[in-house]
Amino acid sequence: MKNIYLILSILLLFHFDVFSQNAVALRGVVSDFDTGMAIEYATVQLFSMPDSTLVSGVVTNKDGSFCLRLSKPGAYFVAASYIGYNSFCKQLYYKSLPRNDIQLGQLKLSFDAIMLDEAVVTAEAPPVKVEEDTVLYNASAYKVSEGAVLEELIEKLPGAEVDDDGKIKINGRELKKIMVDGKEFFGGDMKTGLQNLPVELIDQLKTYSKESDMERMTGIDDGDDEVVLDIKFKKGKNKGWFGNLDAAGGTHGRYSSKVMLNRFVDDTQHSVIGTANNVGNRNFSNSSRANWKQNNGLVSAYNAGYNMAIKNEKLEIGGSVQWKGSDKDVRGINSTERFYSARSTFSNANNINKSGSGNIRTDWRLEWKPDQLTTILFRPVFSYSSDDSRQSNVSGSFRADPGEVVDNPGNYLYPKEDDELEKALRKIRINSSAVNNSSLVKRINGSASLTLNRKIGTGGRNIGLRLGMGVNESDNDRFRDSETKYYRIKNSMGEDSVAYRRQLISTETEGRNYSVQVTYSEPVVKSVFLQFSYQFLYKNNFSGKSTYDFIDYDGWSLEQELPQGYESCMIDSLGKDADYKYFNHDISMTVRVVKKKYRLSVGITMQPQKSVLSYRLGEAYMDTTRHLFNFAPKIDFKYRFSKVSQLQFKYYGKSSQPSMESMLPIEDNSNPLNIRVGNPGLLPSFTHNIRLGMNTYNNDHQRSVIINANASVVQNSISNSTMYNEETGGRITMPRNINGNWNGNLSVGFNTALRNKKFTIHSNTSFRYRNSVTYIYENSTKSTMKNTLSETGLNARLSGVFRNELMELSANSSFGYTFEKNELYPENNQRPYTFSYGCSVAFNLPWHVSIMSGIVNQSRRGYDDEYFNRDELLWNARLSKSFYKGRAILSIEAYDMLARKSNISRSLKSNVRSITEYNGVDSYIMANFIYRYNFMRGKKNR
Repeated sequence: MKNIYLILSILLLFHFDVFSQNAVALRGVVSDFDTGMAIEYATVQLFSMPDSTLVSGVVTNKDGSFCLRLSKPGAYFVAASYIGYNSFCKQLYYKSLPRNDIQLGQLKLSFDAIMLDEAVVTAEAPPVKVEEDTVLYNASAYKVSEGAVLEELIEKLPGAEVDDDGKIKINGRELKKIMVDGKEFFGGDMKTGLQNLPVELIDQLKTYSKESDMERMTGIDDGDDEVVLDIKFKKGKNKGWFGNLDAAGGTHGRYSSKVMLNRFVDDTQHSVIGTANNVGNRNFSNSSRANWKQNNGLVSAYNAGYNMAIKNEKLEIGGSVQWKGSDKDVRGINSTERFYSARSTFSNANNINKSGSGNIRTDWRLEWKPDQLTTILFRPVFSYSSDDSRQSNVSGSFRADPGEVVDNPGNYLYPKEDDELEKALRKIRINSSAVNNSSLVKRINGSASLTLNRKIGTGGRNIGLRLGMGVNESDNDRFRDSETKYYRIKNSMGEDSVAYRRQLISTETEGRNYSVQVTYSEPVVKSVFLQFSYQFLYKNNFSGKSTYDFIDYDGWSLEQELPQGYESCMIDSLGKDADYKYFNHDISMTVRVVKKKYRLSVGITMQPQKSVLSYRLGEAYMDTTRHLFNFAPKIDFKYRFSKVSQLQFKYYGKSSQPSMESMLPIEDNSNPLNIRVGNPGLLPSFTHNIRLGMNTYNNDHQRSVIINANASVVQNSISNSTMYNEETGGRITMPRNINGNWNGNLSVGFNTALRNKKFTIHSNTSFRYRNSVTYIYENSTKSTMKNTLSETGLNARLSGVFRNELMELSANSSFGYTFEKNELYPENNQRPYTFSYGCSVAFNLPWHVSIMSGIVNQSRRGYDDEYFNRDELLWNARLSKSFYKGRAILSIEAYDMLARKSNISRSLKSNVRSITEYNGVDSYIMANFIYRYNFMRGKKNR
């Protein structure tokens, strides 16, 4: 009963202002007229009438809110202004002052239409504009191919980088979400936005650090902010029905189809998309810029979805339903070198993976503001996925590099009779393995959160409550059929030992989690706030694995019904159950100072934790409980020199716990070539993260300088200590704590226009250092040694662009250098480097014809693996014609016309080096047809 009274008392605070005030306040929020997003640092002034005498003035807070004092009745007007926007004025008249605060609601500022119109007419809109940590790009300043989508535009932006995994960084910051007019587009999914939003409709792109929902409502930093890309459509392009229909076919069976339908009216958005292709979602990009992005295998991808957003003064509803599917045929040839103290071991493998997958996900967001002081947010998420895969792997391990004996070790993974080279290979062989795997996986994930926040009184006092829950379930049936030969272990007949396995492995997991969080912010003195947060989290996860011996069921496959009596074939020693309970208390206290010129947050988080694990592996049972107490400091300082120049420093610490299973002294030998043993002495790891950023911008010269520095140091990081069996080629690994892992990065971006502003120059230079440590096992002494691998890298990009109404000419160059230093194996030190140079040109010709072509030479040098040292001369070209008043576009696109593109990836760690080459189709020609439809307010427009 006492708990019920306590809860009721907290909830009452959401509806009553218990703090009396001595003065009447004028309250409101300044926001963007089109997106509804709050505008920080806008100027709000109160003037008396009729002489327009200034009474008071303030700048808006992070959430766009402001508070002005009104001491006597009379006639007034409030004026709100911000650079790039039209001013907003509102008249007020009071015969007598009201007893309560005066709510002015939202003061919505619209973009300066004159400024935008002039930019369109003269084509002189600045390509880049910087305001504090926000970077604004004008889409019209970058020439892309007809019918291009957002991804092609992104790759042309100064400071943009697309890595081999498709991750996008702008000025050193990785993009996490895509927004359209301030609203999440398909849950912020990057790939969906990049590959479906037409450039033709885009006016501006804006990148900034977006606060989490909790921080936005309460002002309490929870560390979940992320860099987003916010798209603003052109004026008049988002007032009705519009979209694209795209179909393409090409050589080598390549195809791509895409449809997108949108209805945007005021604060209402509806979007429907559908795509299907087998070209890796590839778009015609800036072909003069080096791009090592690979097509790892042959992939057919399918996507269909619906997204919506509706907003009014009190209610905002948004969400999406999306289905994604794929069919993959991935073939890889791999060579790996593992470092051990006595010698290195080598392994080669040929892999084939064919799979089909499907995923449906729905993500919704409902935000309700019953009044100016209360916000209620509800976010449910649900997803279901299934995967069906078939894998075939043939591999072999050697005591020396087989590449020095044969030209193609992948053809000699199993001994060949009557082969002259086999005698030489026999001397270094350890094992050979042929494995066929098939699996069926089904997963269900769901989560929901309810957040309530109530502002109390004036000056930033508020209280918040957040409730959350999540569920996850999965079923995984995997059938493994393997044959492993050991050439250094003989059987009773004196022949090579052979191990056969035909196993059905069934795994199921089930998880539940619940959380409750309470936040409170208290103004201490002017511009100083004391913030508290308490969160309790409970998680319960269960996983079970059963293994059955199917050696007697020859010919059985996973597609068939389970044979009768298979339960009697269970292998008890390989069965496993784990029931894990986790209790976490997260207590944080923060002092926050908000001034016009700077902001400072200093806080600490304390985490008492309790974990309980009930575990069974074979016949071994164990129940264990662990109590931990972690703490993590955080500092966030931002200094504002001006609206276009700022400095930011951020430090935060994060603790990471080893899994309970990794701490159990139990041997898991389900994979005889990779046996794992737990370590009861494992300690939590702690990561120190530091970020320093500075940027400045000169509007007259369209010149920007952006500097970012990052560093992280890990204490007690967890590394695997590996014991190597020279006879079998197998490994026994045990996790152990180790110190010495740290890395740092410094990047400098510089962009400027030349005198006539038709020429622009862009450069980005980055320096990185990574210190990586791991354990190496010494067989002769049966002990471990610590090995250190340091990696020093320098990367530089330089590009120049000339633009006028008829053409765009660009030149790009890049250079990358890496010094890899191996402490225990200096013979493996390398100094590889890459460089590229190229140019591209785009012409707008008469009769609505355009030509784009680009060529780039990419080069690798300095690698020990000679196959990696190569040149790739890539040439793309495109010819297009628009007709039917620009609504239809027909184009011919040619990719990698010289057929020089490779699909090779390389990874390097302190104890292993690996190279993999994948199959893929990179050279082909496509015929593409695009139709644009646009119906504005019931009238068909171009």
